[in-house]
Amino acid sequence: MGVLERNGSVYATVVPDVTTTTPFTHIKRTTRKGSVFYTDDFRSYKDLKHYGKHNRVKHTKTFGRGRTHVNGIEGFWSFAKELFHKYHGINRSNYQLYVKEMEFRFNHRNKKLYPLLIKIIKEFSPKSA
Repeated sequence: MGVLERNGSVYATVVPDVTTTTPFTHIKRTTRKGSVFYTDDFRSYKDLKHYGKHNRVKHTKTFGRGRTHVNGIEGFWSFAKELFHKYHGINRSNYQLYVKEMEFRFNHRNKKLYPLLIKIIKEFSPKSA
């Protein structure tokens, strides 16, 4: 499951099921009440209208018009799937880690990753005495 802020960062996670409560729990955790949501027509999103403005894209009729589209999050999943193919299979128990890696790569895709990773490693490394 993924949530993408328009022109912003993506949040992606593995969910155990897609009943109404599971996606909604993650949406509440990663968004603000009163936000504008653009989703496909999946039934688990029907209660979003109580949390903010909800615009649905019905893929059976159209792929969206103007700002009413879900191309951004679909672009993220396309990005992730392309990189997943290079792994030639992913162990189910590690899938969440791979999804988080794709989230990190997508959110920093326009940056040089090596200096960013060195900075992160230095921040979490124990300081020498």
